[in-house]
Amino acid sequence: MDAFERLKRAKLFICDMDGTVYLGDEVLEGAREFVDFVKKSGRRFLFFTNNASRRKEDYYEKLSRLGFSECTLMTSGDVTISYLNKHYPDKTVYVLGTRALKDSMIKGGVRLTEDDSADIVVSSFDTELTYEKLCIACDALRKGALFLSTHPDYNCPTEKGFIPDSGAIAALLTASTGKTPKYLGKPYAETAEAICSLMGIEPEDCVSVGDRLYTDIALAKGAGMLSVLVLSGETKSEDINSENAPDIVLNGVYEIPKFLA
Repeated sequence: MDAFERLKRAKLFICDMDGTVYLGDEVLEGAREFVDFVKKSGRRFLFFTNNASRRKEDYYEKLSRLGFSECTLMTSGDVTISYLNKHYPDKTVYVLGTRALKDSMIKGGVRLTEDDSADIVVSSFDTELTYEKLCIACDALRKGALFLSTHPDYNCPTEKGFIPDSGAIAALLTASTGKTPKYLGKPYAETAEAICSLMGIEPEDCVSVGDRLYTDIALAKGAGMLSVLVLSGETKSEDINSENAPDIVLNGVYEIPKFLA
């Protein structure tokens, strides 16, 4: 079965957000029509973003405001909370992240601390980053704390260009302490497992749609999903090679419905 036949037979579309259906507050060409077409065709749809800097309620509000209604959503923050509760339920965690991520973790039952006595450091995309927070995280890591990161993205696309994301912040901690994190979120197995468990579906029936080779496309490759790269965000055509090549490359999500009809 070729890639476009698999696309047509897919039961679940897992779609990235930043750089795939919008940039900042700008909806990308044909994005609303793509989402509506998938849902009206009887297929299932899930938004998954590695960006854990906001509360899920904030994302739902933004999606609704931009014209994407009644959508299911997961974030790398959800995966991280699930992972911590499953493997380290009694450990304390220092979060190098936004207030929104911290609130989500508290709501999810994670034990947070604000000092370097933490058993675990979780770094993320922190738009509220301060030097003091960096120092606390580094001190905790030097004292032996486990190092986790919500997601590996180096840059976050915006309507004004790229800004440093979670992977860039984690790299700073690594440069200072020599410690490297275990990443969660896309493209790692914990995310594929969380998605398939939530949606009650097998990986071979899923399509991962996004603008990043090392997250959206790598997630699909690792889990046995179909991969669709769109050139509307971070990745450019010259970045593709024989090792990272997706199953399908399109200019944007607006091209997908013609292959599903």
